Amino acid sequence: MYSMAVGLLMDDVAAAPPEVLRLAGHPLRWRLLGELVRCDRTVRELCGLVGEPQNLVSYHLGKLRRGQLVAGRRSSADGRDTYYRVDLAQVTGQLTATGTALHPALRLVPENRSPSASASAIGAGPVRVLFLCSGNSARSQMAEALANDRSGGAVEAASAGLRPKPLHPNAVRVMREGYGIDIAAQRPKHLDELGGQRFDEVISLCDRVREACPEVPGHDETIHWSMADPSAGHGGDLDASYPAFRQTAAELDGRIGFLLDAVANRSSAA
Repeated sequence: MYSMAVGLLMDDVAAAPPEVLRLAGHPLRWRLLGELVRCDRTVRELCGLVGEPQNLVSYHLGKLRRGQLVAGRRSSADGRDTYYRVDLAQVTGQLTATGTALHPALRLVPENRSPSASASAIGAGPVRVLFLCSGNSARSQMAEALANDRSGGAVEAASAGLRPKPLHPNAVRVMREGYGIDIAAQRPKHLDELGGQRFDEVISLCDRVREACPEVPGHDETIHWSMADPSAGHGGDLDASYPAFRQTAAELDGRIGFLLDAVANRSSAA
């Protein structure tokens, strides 16, 4: 019986390796994934980082997109550019399937790790994160609220914009209805209001902010998450734009979950 079970497992493993291994195993594609896992980037930026020509980088990005490891979105600032990102949820699913394809016991099991517990265990203060978008009326306000709510004190998030606009009613609504978070008292702020404050991470959510490259004192690199403005293209119709707000909030929630995992890892390794 034992030998029969081993034989069945060996027959399964003898099949071609999962696509994720073939895709990620290529040296240049692995480097591209490494650059994209932290920050959304354009082809031009990637070429500079990996030192390879555009046609080669575009070719391998195409492979990663077809394998659903990487996703792309047209820049809302310059429609000729596309921002690429690693689809971390998709990668997690594919790696889980890869492990179980090799052996049923090899499945990814997330650590039961609380970012706040990891930070307090080493006596560290909260990680300070600043979210930026152009108006500070929706995306960055929702990101600030989700990060503060989800982190249990491990993250102290703030948000600001370059041209502040009033808080969007749908941002308030989706946070209240979808996540039980009340942001009605939050107000839009200009980046200048936060001058002199120290942040461990600065994350831009708006392509226009990314390409304007605002200077955040004491911070050399701004991480970019390319996200569409959920209020755009609806002519001020709140009901028509609400599904876009739900989608934006869900994407932010997913990305912030991975950010908090990174914070917990950093705290544990310190």
